[in-house]
Amino acid sequence: MNSIGNIIWLIFGGILIAIEYLICSLLLMITIIGIPFGLQTLKMANLALWPFGRDAVLVQPGSGCLSTLMNVLWIILGGFWIALTHLLFALILAITIIGIPFALQHVKLASIGLTPFGREIRSI
Repeated sequence: MNSIGNIIWLIFGGILIAIEYLICSLLLMITIIGIPFGLQTLKMANLALWPFGRDAVLVQPGSGCLSTLMNVLWIILGGFWIALTHLLFALILAITIIGIPFALQHVKLASIGLTPFGREIRSI
């Protein structure tokens, strides 16, 4: 069932979201300061490409408050708008019964879009 959901996800916009995240990741990695942020957008592109059957889970913070500081910077510099966009898509998709599974995937992407540092993508 996950494969069918992922194929439908790709056809109806998932590939565009993944490409958008990939382009943003490459642009962020141009500067040395942007590399950690680029790696996080690469993580989001990976999840946006094949979201069904995978989840972003919190890992034990081994870097102390660095991930918290990076998440705060991320939220200020654009993470809020990424999460808001995914939540808007989730609201639109949740109107129909067929769109509910895709709305749930957008909620998952909003979660990682808001605070990507300290998370790891794992298969469920």
